Order: sequence, then C-alpha cells, then structure tokens
Amino acid sequence: MAVADIAIARIVAEIAEEMRSHENRGKVATYIPPLAQVPADKFGIAVILHDGTVHAAGDAEEPFSIQSISKVFALTLALGAVGDQLWHRVGREPSGSAFNSIVQLETEHGIPRNPFVNAGAIVLCDVLLGRLQPREAIGQMLRFVRELAGDDGIAIDETVARAELETGFRNMALANYMRAFGNIHGDVGMVLGTYFHFCALAMNCRQLAMAGRYLMGGGQVGGHRVVTEKRARRINALMMSCGHYDNSGDFAYRIGLPGKSGVGGGILAVAPGIASIAVWSPGLNPSGNSHLGQLALERLVQRTGWSVFEPRG
Repeated sequence: MAVADIAIARIVAEIAEEMRSHENRGKVATYIPPLAQVPADKFGIAVILHDGTVHAAGDAEEPFSIQSISKVFALTLALGAVGDQLWHRVGREPSGSAFNSIVQLETEHGIPRNPFVNAGAIVLCDVLLGRLQPREAIGQMLRFVRELAGDDGIAIDETVARAELETGFRNMALANYMRAFGNIHGDVGMVLGTYFHFCALAMNCRQLAMAGRYLMGGGQVGGHRVVTEKRARRINALMMSCGHYDNSGDFAYRIGLPGKSGVGGGILAVAPGIASIAVWSPGLNPSGNSHLGQLALERLVQRTGWSVFEPRG
C-alpha cells in the first residue's frame, strides 16, 4: 500500500494531536529516579522514509533515555565482534517473562532467552568487553549511534547512568548469577557499568529514527553498508519476536512491525524498505512498554498499511 508523502505528513500530525489529548497515558517508570521526573504529558513521533524524508511531530526533538532500545545497537556491535558464535551464549527465543526476570536462568543454565532481555544484554556487554576496556566499549557505542544518526550531539546521560548503578540490584543479581554459570567472563562490575551506560544513552525521536535506518534499508544507509542484508533481516526478526518482553506477541498482533521498546518510554519500529519510526511517551503499560507509543504505532500502521503482514502488490 503506497501512501503519498503529503498523506504521511498529515497522518503523523494527526496521531500526535490524538496522543496529546489522550487521557490514559500509562505510568512513568519510578524505579530509576531520573525517569520518574519526566512529565507524563510528553509525546513525540518521527517517521523517516526510505528516501530520507523526515516527518516529525509533538516532542520529537526532546531527548529521552532510550534504555533497552540500546540493546538493538549493542546486538549489532556484538555480532560484528564475534558473529554467530554469540548464539552459544544467548538464545533467540521469546522469553514470555518480565525484562528483568531471573527465573529462566536457573533452568536454562545461565543462558538468557534472547539478547533483548536484561540478562541477554548484559552478556552482549561482556562479549564486547572481551576485546575492549569499558571506556572503549562505551565510546564505540557512542560513535556508532552518532554515525548512524548523523548527529554528534547524541550523548550519555551520566545522571541516569549513576542512578542505574545505585538502583540496579536486580541487574547485579542477573550478572552474578550468570557469572556463577560461567556465562559472564569478565569483571561483573565493569560489565554492569558498561551496560548501565548503554541504557543511559539520550536521544530524541528524530535521532532514534535516523539511527534505525540501516534496519529499514536492508543493512545499509545511503549506499553505506552497516551490516549484511541477512544480518539486518535477522535482527529485525528478533525485534519482532522478542522486542517487547512478555508483550511481544501482542505488539506483533496489533502492530506487525519489528520494534524495540525501552522503559524510558521510547519505541524504535521498522517498516522494512519503507520507514524507520521512533515514538516516545514516558507512561508505560504493565509490561514496561510505552502505552501511547504502542497506540500511536497501531494507528500509524492502520492508516498506512505498513504492517509486514499487509498484502503487497
């Protein structure tokens, strides 16, 4: 279903207006103090089409903590470092559990279900630290997202990173538990410090949608290849099946796009070959995904036909 550029601009503006006045906004995350201070009335959306056209509305230029969306970029870097050897240490199946669950690690011998739950992303950081020091790994991540977005203004919010360290006791438990099973090889403190800094990346909707273009474009952006087409397709597949924790099936059912959420209220979604999309609203549903963000994406695919399950031709 082809949608004219002028129609996309209208749809994006309409959705932003609808979300602005929506009464049920979810609940802002409170377990990381800086996130609890973000006003619940925020909403931003940015849609970047395959030809580079940008359509944005609402609070699309306001930075927010991308949190677990950073796991998409960490996965890309980890696959670049060790290739398919990664899958000996991290699974590729939906978890069906909360993003910070420790239960499955007992029965599955310290192997996280997928790279998008917290335990999986902690393993990704350990993989990267097999070749780099923490400062180097954090710098590599920052350079990577800046290059993807074409924006050197992207930064890590050190206040959020410190708050993560001060409150991240469950993540510490996950890391130590995996260390006991031999699936964390490096110093647990260094691995967690890297993980917390990745989660503390601050980006706005426009920057995040720009950074996701390589997954929309079969692994390349403007003729520059970031990953192979096969790897981009597989990352998208993992986003579709695992990108929203125990809400992933419902997200696929309602929206039908690969996507990754974060408890800062952001969602990165990909319409392969068509658009890279970022939405942000800090109020979360019970599974830790942006309530209005999911609603906005649902309305976007209803009006454009961009769901990957929509018949083409």
